[in-house]
Amino acid sequence: MENIVILGATGSIGTSTLELLTQFPDRFRVRLLVANRQVDKMRDWISLVQPEYVALIDPEAAALLKSTLPHGCQTQVLDTTEQVTQIIVDASTTTVVSAIVGAAGLHFTWAAIQAGKKVLLANKESLVMSGELFMAEAERSGAQILPVDSEHNAIFQCLPESIQANLERGSLTRAGIEKILLTASGGPFLHATPAQLAQVSPAQACQHPNWSMGPKISVDSATMMNKGLEYIEARWLFDAQPDQIEIVVHPESVIHSMVQFQDGSTLAQMGQADMKIPIGHCLFYPKRQATGMAALDFKQLGSLTFFEPDLKKFPNLRLAIQACNAGQAATTALNAANEIAVAAFLKGKIAFTDIAEMNETCLEEMPAMATNTLDDILWVDQRARTWVIDQIEKRVDLC
Repeated sequence: MENIVILGATGSIGTSTLELLTQFPDRFRVRLLVANRQVDKMRDWISLVQPEYVALIDPEAAALLKSTLPHGCQTQVLDTTEQVTQIIVDASTTTVVSAIVGAAGLHFTWAAIQAGKKVLLANKESLVMSGELFMAEAERSGAQILPVDSEHNAIFQCLPESIQANLERGSLTRAGIEKILLTASGGPFLHATPAQLAQVSPAQACQHPNWSMGPKISVDSATMMNKGLEYIEARWLFDAQPDQIEIVVHPESVIHSMVQFQDGSTLAQMGQADMKIPIGHCLFYPKRQATGMAALDFKQLGSLTFFEPDLKKFPNLRLAIQACNAGQAATTALNAANEIAVAAFLKGKIAFTDIAEMNETCLEEMPAMATNTLDDILWVDQRARTWVIDQIEKRVDLC
């Protein structure tokens, strides 16, 4: 019996995970569900899976949830982040699903890795901001990191078992690997003109052609920042050098990523565009378990296409690659700037194309510094956020 904590329980990854867990009540027990403020969804999950604990980060939402639970409900509502962390590191907790979007998931994921837990990682920002620190800590603590993102899970499945078992110590070169091919759908504006991109609305940016995701991730996919963040994540997760990662646009989202070997062979992981497949793979790893997901029908696939990404049209991708080469301070600043800029775009404060402009200017303004501790990283994160907020407020005032 695995005792599971799900961070981001009411989001798309958390929901898919819980839907899978309900199929295997004798294998998994939900200890703790953590979300931000979605009271109704959390109440529904309490009724269905009866977790020991739940937590809503928003205090008003937590109070409302606690006051509206039915009499006799055994689930305890936690009030503080300290209580959440205590359950994460508790010896009874075996597995932590890290699916909180953005830097908000950093603290809890760090606690899980320090405690040596099995971590199903969907919070890419943890590695974008502090990949070097996280992977070193996983090696020290014995934590097992299993990638949930469809692309990184695909890469993981294609790697030799020797690297799967030791992500933090595996050498791609020694395993005969030439490069990782990270596939990108290209998002909803793959063929849009620069003039069209300047007029994109938040609703349009959230309409991904292949995947059902939350608003922030959908916008990141539309700007291709999501692929840039995945590039950075892959660099740390697989101990890859810049020349060992290549991004390939693949609009059909059938091949989720590939690994190319020195002997000319290429292994690809293929499947439906449904996150339950990589989540299920991680839940049952190293075994495979039927979860009701349909396999591909190759007779119905049609053609598969591939081409290079347009870095001029999608400058966020270029910025992410540059930041990755510059180090953790740069990737932390870029992630922070992007979170603030995307939030401003979704609120109608800036244009779609302003997101990349804000990100690039922030990178230019942030001083180079060492990030040897989590406190260093959090300082850079906060400074970048403050700078971008100030720039957006000045722009709004001018308008």
